[in-house]
Amino acid sequence: MRTRVVIDAPSNLGLRPPAPGTVPGCYKLAGALREQGIVRRLRALEGGVVVPPRYDLGDWREGDGVFNAAAIARYTRTLADRIEQHVRAGEFPVVLGGDCSIQLGATLALRRIGRYGLAAVDGSADFRHPGNSDRIGAAGGEELALSTGRGQADLTDLEGLGPYLKDEDIRLFGMRDYDEDRAEMAALKISNATVGEIREWGPAEIARAAVLSLEVPVLDGFWVHLDADVLDPGVMPAVDSPDEGGLFPGELTTLLRVLVGSPRCVGLNVTIYDPDLDPDASAGALLADIVVDAFAEEE
Repeated sequence: MRTRVVIDAPSNLGLRPPAPGTVPGCYKLAGALREQGIVRRLRALEGGVVVPPRYDLGDWREGDGVFNAAAIARYTRTLADRIEQHVRAGEFPVVLGGDCSIQLGATLALRRIGRYGLAAVDGSADFRHPGNSDRIGAAGGEELALSTGRGQADLTDLEGLGPYLKDEDIRLFGMRDYDEDRAEMAALKISNATVGEIREWGPAEIARAAVLSLEVPVLDGFWVHLDADVLDPGVMPAVDSPDEGGLFPGELTTLLRVLVGSPRCVGLNVTIYDPDLDPDASAGALLADIVVDAFAEEE
């Protein structure tokens, strides 16, 4: 069994305020999953907390680019330092977010080391960029575009290492069948499997095919990005943008088990679950169970 290390990355810098004068509650994700005993249940080492800068939109207005950009850039480098340390040591980081912009910390860390792929298990592609949208602002819906070099240079080219990911090294899982980003993904040859396709082929089979395509000599490994909104809102309502037609828990667990079970998988991050939207903590308990069960075959 690989040595797992749980790291808290409680940043909400990449999301829009849910209401005027409020901040997104996903920064409480790590604490909520810890309350579910996730560190003990994963038999993981304690990796501590990477404390984010303060959430502050200031005088940002639509058209100004990504809000909190300077803070996100600073946090990305700091989180990358922590992740890089553990990956180089041969440990397996499990990073508890936070919003999806924390994925930039992982991809920057891995870009420092070599060439890595990404298996993104997410209800959407998070591929909004200036070439396809005039509503740029929330990095939590743009992190895949930013990781591939699409967007403002102060986020896409940190340390002169951008792009952190190549299009051909990405595998997407869990987009809704009606997602409008599918056409752009196809044009760019970014591999993606919608919920319907995962069900048609089977989550284990489609994940195995993706793993085989990532376990190639040109890549040094791959990272797994998990966004809780890949789940159907009937079982996971506690996310900022719940969309019908998502995966069910058994399907997600099976998919993740194959991905993280690969010896070439070097880490996992978990994002978007918002405890403020989960008063009885049932959705948090479910998410913790899924993450723990994904590693069951390694025990």
